[in-house]
Amino acid sequence: MTLVETTLAPVELRERVESLPRYPLGHLPTPLEHLPRFSGVLGGPPIWIKRDDCTGLAFGGNKTRHNEFLIADALQKGADLVVWGAGLQSNNCRQTAAACAKAGLEIHLVLGRGGPADGPDPVQGNLLLDHLVGAHVEIVEESVGPGVDEQIARVAAEYRAAGRNVYEWDRYTVKSLAAVSYVLCLLEIVEQAEEVDFTPQAVYGCSAGSTGSGLSLGAAAIGADFPVRHVAPIVWPWDTRDDMAKIANEAAELIDVEAKFQADDIELFEEFVGPAYGEVTPGCLEAIALLARTEGILVDPSYSGKALAGLIDHIRNGQLDPDQPVVFVHTGGTPALFAYNEILAREIAPRSLDDPHSPA
Repeated sequence: MTLVETTLAPVELRERVESLPRYPLGHLPTPLEHLPRFSGVLGGPPIWIKRDDCTGLAFGGNKTRHNEFLIADALQKGADLVVWGAGLQSNNCRQTAAACAKAGLEIHLVLGRGGPADGPDPVQGNLLLDHLVGAHVEIVEESVGPGVDEQIARVAAEYRAAGRNVYEWDRYTVKSLAAVSYVLCLLEIVEQAEEVDFTPQAVYGCSAGSTGSGLSLGAAAIGADFPVRHVAPIVWPWDTRDDMAKIANEAAELIDVEAKFQADDIELFEEFVGPAYGEVTPGCLEAIALLARTEGILVDPSYSGKALAGLIDHIRNGQLDPDQPVVFVHTGGTPALFAYNEILAREIAPRSLDDPHSPA
């Protein structure tokens, strides 16, 4: 099925994206790095990693790209306060709070712990960084998703009633603009791969929303002949494929690309989430240790670690050509490692000196 009416040259697609208002935040383009030892342990294919953990803002991550467009939108609308929210260890909130600090905007974060507190909330990982960059933090019992969204709307309404000009998290208006940023990331991947003379057989990343929609849109818009595969970190209470298709279509409108994505056009794998969002899986633990001990690169337990576990599973199950390169998009999230210190210390065994080549 043709997903866009007319494919564009990469330079033209870039020009259309860059015509939108943008507030510079990231260290871009991020590196595309070969992983020879990691690839070797898995027996191929050659794996390259797109280092969006290196976007530079408060430990980096994919939301830095998003915020270049969202902060520009907030400033253009005259906002003096941003009201945002997600889970207690949200990478999104950490990067958005840092972006607001850089742009001179106040931010109120609504962070859901997913239940009543059974003691003080540990101020570590992303939550520690939220405080360090000056965010106003409110912790609620609701879980990330509709429950936290309702609390964000409540807080935003209270501030508006007090006379503030609020720019708030609203999945129906924010997600398409955020997705546009990952059209640019896809272009970077293609250009960087060409520089070292390869075409990926597939691009893998962690997403159930804007990041993945933008990657899929970028690939379709230039007529790329490789699939973009999304490993979900969470199972939403709605049809995620349909939602991502809508985001891609809405993002396309913003950059004057005629797109017609449908749910079946989104390659999404939800089986690597595990028991629940944010809960560590055995495959994720293996992926974290294997990449760290072969390449010195860290991935987190909630997002990129689970996506990497998905890629490893596909390699071991013969779903990828062992001779053709694949690109893995590292979307960041590493500060969350410190909030998982106990389980990581308990479950990832120390490296054995008797087997110096063992990754675990």
